[in-house]
Amino acid sequence: MKNSPLQRFSPQTWSRQDPTYEAADPALIAAALRWSQRRPSGNWYAVAASREISSERPFATTVSGVEVVAWRDRGGHLHVGPGACPHLGADLGTAEVEDAALICRWHGMRVGVGGSPRWSPYPAHDDGILAWVRLDAVGGEEPTAAPILGARPADTTVHAVTRLVGVCEPRDIIANRLDPWHGSWFHPYSFARLSVTQAPPRHDITEDNHRFVLAVTFRVTRKLGVPVEAEFTCPDPRTIVMRITAGEGVGSIVETHATPMGPGPDGRARTAVIEAVVAHSERPGFRHAGRALPLLRPAMRYVAERLWRDDLVYAERRYALRDR
Repeated sequence: MKNSPLQRFSPQTWSRQDPTYEAADPALIAAALRWSQRRPSGNWYAVAASREISSERPFATTVSGVEVVAWRDRGGHLHVGPGACPHLGADLGTAEVEDAALICRWHGMRVGVGGSPRWSPYPAHDDGILAWVRLDAVGGEEPTAAPILGARPADTTVHAVTRLVGVCEPRDIIANRLDPWHGSWFHPYSFARLSVTQAPPRHDITEDNHRFVLAVTFRVTRKLGVPVEAEFTCPDPRTIVMRITAGEGVGSIVETHATPMGPGPDGRARTAVIEAVVAHSERPGFRHAGRALPLLRPAMRYVAERLWRDDLVYAERRYALRDR
């Protein structure tokens, strides 16, 4: 295995791992969460993967109770606006796309980038991986020209985006990620030999000391894995980024965004988890990875979805206990 990122390790019996509940101090996690929620967002909300939004049909969703619809014009530019037709409230997610305009299927009303007194587009941003909308009336903060993002690899070609919906609030998604100690206990199929080497203090958290740093082996088989070091940071209150800082794939990131959708039919909160995985490697052969994207993307999404099926149990349970 010379020059291979894979390393052999001796698998531990799950129940024989060192317990992490003492290190996973609830007060510390709560302090880190409070600090993250004070970060500015510029009123930007992740909507979906960039590649999900096309010029063929609109993409409709709800952000914090506001119906929004997104589409692209013939030039590929992203547009986002209110999801209800200003005439009689028809769902513009079913509209016909005609370049920079939407044509409502109920009565043919046309709305678009020019806006009108009753329907005006929202500021939109496409970063090449994710599509965003800025909702100033919802966010209530000082708006920014673009979303506040953490550093990404210079080449983001090899990426995949997963979107799931949970019965919880955005802070429950962020809190899940601010607890790295659960990794090898809750996800033993993916993580082994996990140790948190740096955590924020309970008090006086700042930009300089808010990071979680850990050493972990990404499990490939029962006895083979890829050891790395990684850090977790929060660029805004609804985003947490894991970045590999040492080992194979330095610079690769997992960018998790929690977008509030508003209450569901049962009155309970819904949150969209929109996670972008951007892979990077200095290995010479990695430059050919783009050719394998049709195969890589489904595999990357499968791994992310498997983890989030478990982590939504964590986030939803956290919300349920608080909601009582």
